[in-house]
Amino acid sequence: MSADERTIDDEPADWEAVFWDIGGVILELESVQGAHAAFVEGLVEEHGLELSVEEAVDVWRTAVGDYFRERDGTEFRSAREGYARGVEALVGEELPRETWEPDFEAHVESSIEPISGAPETIAALADRDIHVGVISDVDDEAGKEMLEAFGVRDHFDSITTSEEVGRTKPDPEIFETALAKASVAPERSLMIGDRYDHDVKGADEMGIHGVAFGAADGPAVSYRIESPEEVLEIVDGT
Repeated sequence: MSADERTIDDEPADWEAVFWDIGGVILELESVQGAHAAFVEGLVEEHGLELSVEEAVDVWRTAVGDYFRERDGTEFRSAREGYARGVEALVGEELPRETWEPDFEAHVESSIEPISGAPETIAALADRDIHVGVISDVDDEAGKEMLEAFGVRDHFDSITTSEEVGRTKPDPEIFETALAKASVAPERSLMIGDRYDHDVKGADEMGIHGVAFGAADGPAVSYRIESPEEVLEIVDGT
């Protein structure tokens, strides 16, 4: 774990809140990608598509990516709608959601994995006198279901999602909403994220200390960690 000069020179005596992103911080993203690939493979077989699984996954990901790229700035767009676009692009027609969503959900539920050490660290933080929250660009229900699957949902004092706010990071509104729920000062708060511009820099612009976990280096990084457990060292001042 490392801290930059700004944090060393102006470190709070006590932290009041730790906010977590979900994807890439609590949720292992490769496990999600595997679930999506397995779902797409099922569509190829079911609809007799003349595509390899690799080609089909590329069609799926391109359609989903285009859907998100069409949004206006930090406007929220539902991932489920993006997945529907991916299905349509792949099979060549719009399908009723009840024909594919149960299979999609089953693949996700059986495949997703947490980042090693994240659930244990969240549980340990919950035992401390500190607000433990989530700030994540996810569909509200999907995000909460993931936290439930990893056994950590009840450890969080607040969960703030982009669907709830209507905006994604780094929009100030999502950070303001989370801070209001926690009733904490931004300078006494930490934000753990894997994306520099969205999670770390976005938090820094609100006065929250950014904790980079896989995110690029930059002036907004107050701390860099290699494992979730190191968050406890920051909170405990060790």
